[in-house]
Amino acid sequence: MGEITDKITGAANEAIGKVKRAIGEHTDRPDITAEGDAQEAKGDLQSAKGDVKGVINKI
Repeated sequence: MGEITDKITGAANEAIGKVKRAIGEHTDRPDITAEGDAQEAKGDLQSAKGDVKGVINKI
Protein backbone atom coordinates (compact mmCIF):
# COMPACT_ATOMS: atom_id res chain seq x y z
CA MET A 1 0.00 0.00 0.00
CA GLY A 2 1.04 3.56 -0.51
CA GLU A 3 1.49 6.32 2.02
CA ILE A 4 -1.96 7.87 1.55
CA THR A 5 -3.71 4.50 1.52
CA ASP A 6 -2.04 3.51 4.79
CA LYS A 7 -3.01 6.80 6.42
CA ILE A 8 -6.65 6.54 5.26
CA THR A 9 -6.95 2.89 6.28
CA GLY A 10 -5.33 3.69 9.61
CA ALA A 11 -7.72 6.55 10.28
CA ALA A 12 -10.69 4.34 9.39
CA ASN A 13 -9.51 1.59 11.75
CA GLU A 14 -8.99 4.14 14.52
CA ALA A 15 -12.51 5.50 14.07
CA ILE A 16 -14.12 2.06 13.94
CA GLY A 17 -12.13 1.02 17.00
CA LYS A 18 -13.37 4.05 18.94
CA VAL A 19 -16.97 3.24 18.03
CA LYS A 20 -16.57 -0.40 19.04
CA ARG A 21 -14.97 0.63 22.33
CA ALA A 22 -17.82 3.05 23.06
CA ILE A 23 -20.43 0.41 22.23
CA GLY A 24 -18.64 -2.11 24.44
CA GLU A 25 -18.51 0.33 27.35
CA HIS A 26 -22.15 1.34 26.88
CA THR A 27 -23.41 -2.25 26.71
CA ASP A 28 -21.03 -3.50 29.43
CA ARG A 29 -19.33 -5.90 27.00
CA PRO A 30 -15.61 -6.08 27.78
CA ASP A 31 -15.02 -8.32 24.75
CA ILE A 32 -16.25 -5.64 22.37
CA THR A 33 -14.35 -2.96 24.29
CA ALA A 34 -11.13 -4.97 23.92
CA GLU A 35 -11.82 -5.55 20.23
CA GLY A 36 -12.26 -1.82 19.76
CA ASP A 37 -9.02 -1.07 21.61
CA ALA A 38 -7.17 -3.57 19.42
CA GLN A 39 -8.59 -2.14 16.21
CA GLU A 40 -7.75 1.39 17.30
CA ALA A 41 -4.17 0.33 18.03
CA LYS A 42 -3.99 -1.33 14.61
CA GLY A 43 -5.11 1.96 13.07
CA ASP A 44 -2.45 3.88 14.99
CA LEU A 45 0.24 1.55 13.66
CA GLN A 46 -1.10 1.74 10.13
CA SER A 47 -1.08 5.54 10.22
CA ALA A 48 2.48 5.50 11.55
CA LYS A 49 3.45 3.17 8.71
CA GLY A 50 2.05 5.73 6.26
CA ASP A 51 4.04 8.48 7.96
CA VAL A 52 7.26 6.45 7.64
CA LYS A 53 6.57 5.81 3.97
CA GLY A 54 6.08 9.54 3.49
CA VAL A 55 9.42 10.33 5.08
CA ILE A 56 11.19 7.65 3.02
CA ASN A 57 9.65 8.96 -0.19
CA LYS A 58 10.98 12.47 0.57
CA ILE A 59 14.55 11.24 0.93
